Amino acid sequence: MTAIALTIAGSDSSGGAGIQADLKTFAAHQVYGASVIVALTAQNTRGVSAIHAVPRDFVAQQMDAVFEDLDVGSVKIGMLATAELIETVAAGLKRHGAKNVVLDPVMIAASGARLLESAAVEAIRTHLFPLATLITPNLPEAAALLGTSAAETDEAMDEQAEKLAALGAANVLVKGGHGTGDISSDLLLLAGGARQRFNAPRLATHNTHGTGCTLSSAIAANLAKGLALPEAVGHAKTYISAAIAAADEIPVGHGHGPVHHFHHWWDRTDGSKP
Repeated sequence: MTAIALTIAGSDSSGGAGIQADLKTFAAHQVYGASVIVALTAQNTRGVSAIHAVPRDFVAQQMDAVFEDLDVGSVKIGMLATAELIETVAAGLKRHGAKNVVLDPVMIAASGARLLESAAVEAIRTHLFPLATLITPNLPEAAALLGTSAAETDEAMDEQAEKLAALGAANVLVKGGHGTGDISSDLLLLAGGARQRFNAPRLATHNTHGTGCTLSSAIAANLAKGLALPEAVGHAKTYISAAIAAADEIPVGHGHGPVHHFHHWWDRTDGSKP
């Protein structure tokens, strides 16, 4: 059967993050991608200049259209912008019994632009945490969800992951990409308390646009293919690390350029095959 993953997120007009990054990631994993667009953004690698939220009734209609026809194996949720849209998406997930829901609580773009209303943070915790198979906050997002400062040590990441789980998240992946040191370490806290760390060298590149979107959609793609959660996260970590490592091979824009979603297939800049 065809593995199908659905992304529910905002559109990035520059193509590096959001819906566009998710669909590229699904394709790179040989998974069929469907989409529900909840917001339009006018943005490029330098920043976000405007956000237009899609009417909530139309978001619900998109969800119904997809779930009533496609056998959706996993759902990735990204930028939702407002509390009203969060409530609408949560209702749609319940209505259709969505499975393998990966929630990336997108709040701030790589350029620093805020993508989520402050009042909507509580809505994420209340309406989406209980429906998510996995939440994937980075260090600043985890801190914002908990109303505290960002973790700076492994011990603090452990503590924040436990607090997020206590708020209703079944499984928690706290991403360490915003940390310091030579190693970027992500912590996976599974239901029941088991922990697993996924480490990769921290790479020196300015081109990190869409990193969080890409990792969460890679996890969703792997879940749609039937992988267990730890395995899905491990494969996704390997994929995003390679996409970041190859990002400088496709210079795009004049700000934070995108990661290289198709690094495995495209020719190198010197004409060689990957």
